[in-house]
Amino acid sequence: MTTIGVIGLGRIGAFHTETLAGLDGIDGLVITDERADVTAAVAAKHGATAAGSVEELLASGVDGVVVAAATPAHAELTLAAVERGIPTFCEKPIASTAAESARVAETIMRTGVPVQVGYQRRFDAAFAAAKAAVDSGSLGILHTVRSTTMDPAPPPLDYIKGSGGIFRDCAVHDFDVVRWITGQQAVEVYATGSVQGDPLFAEYGDVDTAAVVVRFDGGALGVISNARYNARGYDCRLEIHGFDDSVAAGWDQGAPLRNVDPANEFPTGPAHNFFMDRFTEAFRTELAAFVEVAKGGPVRGATVADAVEVAWLAEAATESLRRGLPVALESVKGKVSNA
Repeated sequence: MTTIGVIGLGRIGAFHTETLAGLDGIDGLVITDERADVTAAVAAKHGATAAGSVEELLASGVDGVVVAAATPAHAELTLAAVERGIPTFCEKPIASTAAESARVAETIMRTGVPVQVGYQRRFDAAFAAAKAAVDSGSLGILHTVRSTTMDPAPPPLDYIKGSGGIFRDCAVHDFDVVRWITGQQAVEVYATGSVQGDPLFAEYGDVDTAAVVVRFDGGALGVISNARYNARGYDCRLEIHGFDDSVAAGWDQGAPLRNVDPANEFPTGPAHNFFMDRFTEAFRTELAAFVEVAKGGPVRGATVADAVEVAWLAEAATESLRRGLPVALESVKGKVSNA
């Protein structure tokens, strides 16, 4: 018997609950949210048990916990589950800042309780095939990894105000992918960006379009593109270039691009328009992998150590944007450790 708990039933939490309800190998769901009416409604829809509080859920005997509450609560909720010895899946990030993420990760790793972090692109079939190609050595020496994330439209500006900026909110998925694909450690970041849309981005110290170059210790370069305005659809693609071969993921018929080559109709559409639609199967595979973690298996997705390195990359990119200069990863880590 395997029972999974879900904490937080907003957009992603409700989506995860629906996904979990359709997975084999789960005998029960226990869910909770600060809004009792939402908890009751989602529980009724999916045949789950409604818990009146986080404490009630954690004490209910669940075998694993999915933390899908708002970002500021991730650290506290994950630690609460881990302290009870419960395997946990935490949506990214594990904490609001890189320094806090490092502290949380250190505590988690001391306990030995498995924690998987929600970077679902690792479980997308095309992305996983690209990783397998790299690991096979068939590409030879890697020289460039390009990762793109462009949203059809910005999220609500109230969300942007507290998101920490485009690198902490959006580009973290790209940072995780380029680290995972290369298998190398980032040593330096150069980031730039602009605001051509809502001027509130600038008032919040953010940008609506960004580009990042990441230099890795093995010599590979990561090239990342992010944008909040991409009306044709949700654009998420990956290219990996080596001395011997090149591969791509996300170049499917739903790529939100209009090809102006008169001799080539690709892509035929319809275009991807939302990350949940684009990665439905990846989310399903990711949560199925976590169910195996709850049963005693290893973490196959992103670990808390991975999440910390991604957080440092976001920190370095944010500082690079502010300063207009390349920033070494060790300098941002050192700045915190010396504080």
